[in-house]
Amino acid sequence: MVEKIAHDAPVLVIGLGRFGAATAGQLARLDRDVLAVDEDAGLVQKWAERVTHAVQADARSIDALQQIGAQDFSIAVVAVGSSVEASVLITANLVDLKIPQIWAKAISQSHGKILARIGANHVIYPEAEAGERVAHLVSGRMLDFIEFDDDFAIVKMYPPKPIRGITLSEAHVRQKYGITVVGVKSPGKEFTYATADTVVSNHDLIIASGNTHDLDKFSALQS
Repeated sequence: MVEKIAHDAPVLVIGLGRFGAATAGQLARLDRDVLAVDEDAGLVQKWAERVTHAVQADARSIDALQQIGAQDFSIAVVAVGSSVEASVLITANLVDLKIPQIWAKAISQSHGKILARIGANHVIYPEAEAGERVAHLVSGRMLDFIEFDDDFAIVKMYPPKPIRGITLSEAHVRQKYGITVVGVKSPGKEFTYATADTVVSNHDLIIASGNTHDLDKFSALQS
């Protein structure tokens, strides 16, 4: 039976480089208890007042992890990425400590495969994912882009000219372009759900969902 983890469970973050620091900082802003761990005393001191606890320790040592109480956490993030060996060793230590949910940063597909094989529940490729996201954003009129599995994505974008000034049903968005307009935001107003009778203007923003390739083509339509 899979152990149920509380939505507000404390989080162990190992590594306070850019990715680890951003993760720890955002968790703290979400009022989550965070224990941040790094070998660098300077980074630990820098983050000591920004998260619940920050300690200097070598997480490659399972004894060091036990001394700081790592085994008491249900969720851990291995944010060490510059050293594949250290990342793998730390992840293996957390698996040995039976931490139920381990998120680990990978710098390559082969690194990620190793992390998954030794027991990481979630493997993250922040650099690759950021690069893919930027590529989509610079190639069209998208303002934000979130891709899920199976090439499905949700984007925030300016509406292409062919769908402006008429209802979405008249624009035949789904039939012509294979995507769905989910929401619309007019200047000074909040996003509202789109309906077949929604009329999109030149100044609106839209939220659209669909296949990544179809969204790229849709965003590149004449504006």
